[in-house]
Amino acid sequence: MTENKEFKSMNRRDFLKVGGMSTVALSLGTTGLLSVGNATTSQAKGNPTSGFGGYGDLVPDPNGILDLPRGFHYKIISRQGELMTDGTPIPGAFDGMAAFEGPNNTTVLVRNHELSTGKAFGKNPYDANAQGGTSALVVGSNREVVKEYVTSSGTIRNCAGGATPWGTWLTCEETRSSTHGYVFEVDPQQPENDLSKTPIKEMGRFSHEACAIDPSTGYVYLTEDANPSYLYRFIPNDLSQKTGSLQKGGTLYAAAIEAVTDPSASTFKTGQTFKLVWKKVDPHLCREDAKAQNCIEFSRLEGAFFQEGVFWFDDTSAGDKKLGRVYRYVPHTNTLELFYEGNDAQYMEYPDNICCTPWGDLWFVEDGSGQDRIMGITPEGKVYPFAANSLNTSEFAGPIFSPDGKTLFVNIQSPGITFAIWGPFPRRNSARAREMSYSAPANLAPKIAEKTAKVAEAQGMSVLEAAAFERHGIKLN
Repeated sequence: MTENKEFKSMNRRDFLKVGGMSTVALSLGTTGLLSVGNATTSQAKGNPTSGFGGYGDLVPDPNGILDLPRGFHYKIISRQGELMTDGTPIPGAFDGMAAFEGPNNTTVLVRNHELSTGKAFGKNPYDANAQGGTSALVVGSNREVVKEYVTSSGTIRNCAGGATPWGTWLTCEETRSSTHGYVFEVDPQQPENDLSKTPIKEMGRFSHEACAIDPSTGYVYLTEDANPSYLYRFIPNDLSQKTGSLQKGGTLYAAAIEAVTDPSASTFKTGQTFKLVWKKVDPHLCREDAKAQNCIEFSRLEGAFFQEGVFWFDDTSAGDKKLGRVYRYVPHTNTLELFYEGNDAQYMEYPDNICCTPWGDLWFVEDGSGQDRIMGITPEGKVYPFAANSLNTSEFAGPIFSPDGKTLFVNIQSPGITFAIWGPFPRRNSARAREMSYSAPANLAPKIAEKTAKVAEAQGMSVLEAAAFERHGIKLN
C-alpha cells in the first residue's frame, strides 16, 4: 500500500466534512469479496420490503464465516496478523469502533484492541508494558485500504468507548489498577500524539466499558463492566466540545434512585414518586463512593449509544433468565426506562456493544456461550436477527455504520476480523429514529405487577419507567 499524502496534509475542516454525508466511502478491502445471496432482496413472509422489521431468514454462508439475509454482501477488510501500512503486524482482539468521514470519499475507522500486558505495539505508548491500544483504517470508495496505522498504544483491555461529536474516539480501559482503568482521547488525524497517551483521570478509574456524549450538553455517560456495575455521568469543566477539552477536568457522578415526597418537586401527578439523581463520586474511588451512596447496582453493563436525545445502554446478564436487558435514559426528562428484557434466547442472549441504525432501529451484538448474532429491535416492537457468526463462537464487537448509512462495519473479536457489510439497507430516517427514542412497544414492555402498573398510571409514569424502578427494588405505592 502507498501512503496517502492528501490524508497527512488535510486540515480538521476537511477531515470532518460534517455536511457532505452523501459522499462517504462504503468500506475498505485487502482480501477477496465473499458474498451471500444475490443482488435481489428476498424478504421472508411477513417482513416489509423496506427492511423495517427485518430482512427474513439468514442464508448460510458457503464460506462458513458470516450468515446474512439474502441480498446482503460482506467483505473481510482487515485481519489480525496481517501488516499495516508501515509493516507493523495488526494486533488482535478487535473490539469497539467508530466511523468518521474522511477526505476524498473515504471513511476513517478507529478500532480498539482488547489486549492486556506485554510489549506495547506503538511508538509512543502510555505504558511500554501494556499491549492494548487502537488502530485506524482509511477506506477508499473502491473498498481498498488507503492506510492502516496505530493511533494509540500502551493501554490495557481497550474494550469499547465512544465517538465524540468533534471527530475523536474515546477509548476505554476495562481494568482497574493503580495506573490503569482510564479513558483516553484518540485523534485519528494526529495518531500517537501525547493526547492519546494522557489519561482523563477525572472521568474515573474503574473497569470502563463504553461511553456516549449528549451533543446538546457535552455531558459524557459511561458504563462499567464489573459486578456490580454502576452508571456514571461526567460533566466537563470545558463544554466547548473540542479536542482536548475533556482533559480540563470535570465532575463525575453515579446514578441513584431517590424518593420524592414533596409533590411540588415531582413532575408526576400524585402520591409518592421517584426520580433518577446523580451523586458526586471521587473519580479515583468511584465504585466505593457509589456503593456508599446506594447508587443503582446493575449486573454488568456493556454497550452505550446516544441518538436523538436518548442514551441507550445494556446490562448483559441481567433479568430473571440472565439473558440481558436494554435500558433507555432520557436526560431531558431525567427518565430511566427498562426498554426490553430478554426472556427467550431466540431473541436476546447477552447483549454487548450496541448502535442505532440510520433508519431508527436499535442493534446489539451478542456475547453468549453459543453462536453469536447481530440483532435488531424496531420502534414497532419487532426483534429480528441480521447476522450470525458461523466461523466460531467468538463475539461480535464494534458495530457501526458509515456516515452515509450504506455500510455496516463490525468485528469478530478472535481471531480479529473486521467486516464491511452492505446491501438493501433502508434510507436514513430521522423521524423514525426519533420515534425509537420515545416509543413504548406494548409487546416489548417488561411485565410488572398489576398493582405497580396502576400506581404508575396514577402517577403519570410509563410502564417502562416503572419496570426500571421495580427491577431495582423500588416499590411504587
